[in-house]
Amino acid sequence: MIYPWGDSRRYNSYAGYFRRLFGGRVQKLSVDAGFTCPNRDGTIARGGCTFCNNGAFTPSYCTPSKSIRQQIEEGIEFHRRRYRGALRYLVYFQSFSNTYAPLDRLRELYGEALAHPQVAGVVVGTRPDCVDEAKLDYFAGLARERYVAIEYGIESTSDETLRAVERGHDFAAAERAVRMTAERGLHVGAHFILGLPGESDAMLVAQTARINALPLTTVKFHQLQIFRDTAMAAQYDADPGRFRFWTLDEYIDLFAAILRRLRPSLVVERFASEAPPRYHYGPNWGLVRNEQLWALLEKRLEETGAYQGELYQGER
Repeated sequence: MIYPWGDSRRYNSYAGYFRRLFGGRVQKLSVDAGFTCPNRDGTIARGGCTFCNNGAFTPSYCTPSKSIRQQIEEGIEFHRRRYRGALRYLVYFQSFSNTYAPLDRLRELYGEALAHPQVAGVVVGTRPDCVDEAKLDYFAGLARERYVAIEYGIESTSDETLRAVERGHDFAAAERAVRMTAERGLHVGAHFILGLPGESDAMLVAQTARINALPLTTVKFHQLQIFRDTAMAAQYDADPGRFRFWTLDEYIDLFAAILRRLRPSLVVERFASEAPPRYHYGPNWGLVRNEQLWALLEKRLEETGAYQGELYQGER
């Protein structure tokens, strides 16, 4: 069966999305441009979100003491050793809030990345409260010739949850940022954490309707992981009963329920994550790689006959 996104996979995959756009494999590689976050530097608060430890997701070659060009070169070599070759690369500005600087500084950093001959575009990770009209206009100008995606950490559609994790913005701020970005023709991504304290399975399935209503291109879901040296680790020590952790099988079932309701045109970049064991704190699945997780999900979808958008009620 060929699904609405144009292939036989039971979900609208990130790899398929890039094959359609670029005609072949495109690899994301991370860089650390030395940004901080208004939730850390005192503008909103200090200490950041309760779950945040950026080091858990930052490759070893990424450090702001190196130039963007050097990190790109080392990232290309890193991916060459570990994976089959890519046609082109997308530079992923990942660490902290990568629009949280004056526009002149953004022009300098993103200009350096796009000057590399093997770079097809950039993916900009940031917060919904760190963009404005002028910055989005700048990225829209870049997007006339290159691939540009703005990826927002939204984490939850529940304001109560966002307050509990000390996110520093509400869901309305995320809605505004996503719509402002999409109106300029930019690709828009969003990140959500599944399993934050106080959120039930029913809530997580129900929030899919609010996600579907956003003009997003791509979406990432991650299971809650508690990392060392975070406020959430201290909260877990104080009251572990507040936290709910799924077995791997339970999580696969939960995500399949979400996927069945997810808008078919939404590209699913991730549905779970892995992090180096040295960062783990509290229950986790151990050394399960992302490719294993995808294989388990695809097997479950095949066994049950489920697919993305099967129960979606909006326009297809």
